[in-house]
Amino acid sequence: QVQLVESGGGLVQPGGSLRLACAASGSIISINTMGWYRQPPGKQRELVATITSGGRTNYADSVKGRFTISRDNAKNTVYLQMNSLKPEDTAVYYCNADVILTTEHLYRRREVWGQGTLVTVSS
Repeated sequence: QVQLVESGGGLVQPGGSLRLACAASGSIISINTMGWYRQPPGKQRELVATITSGGRTNYADSVKGRFTISRDNAKNTVYLQMNSLKPEDTAVYYCNADVILTTEHLYRRREVWGQGTLVTVSS
């Protein structure tokens, strides 16, 4: 019963910025690592950035210095601030979370994916 919902995608010009958000809801006990992945047209899904529950971050080389991942644990939300966007950043961006949840009196670990949000960088 855990759901991730992404928002904030859209069309931007090269050099522009977007801020993505992903909110988790459901019977959540805790969320460990959260991350953003993307799938460019015709390519495999790739890691963009991750952030642990303690705030440790990791970025793909292609986005270092341009993207910033953050989270609000009280809101079960992860963000991705994308600056200096390039056409090659065009992709469907997916939110991912490693979640501890309760279902029928049991604790379970589950990896949950959002539905994806499209980011298009073009002039």
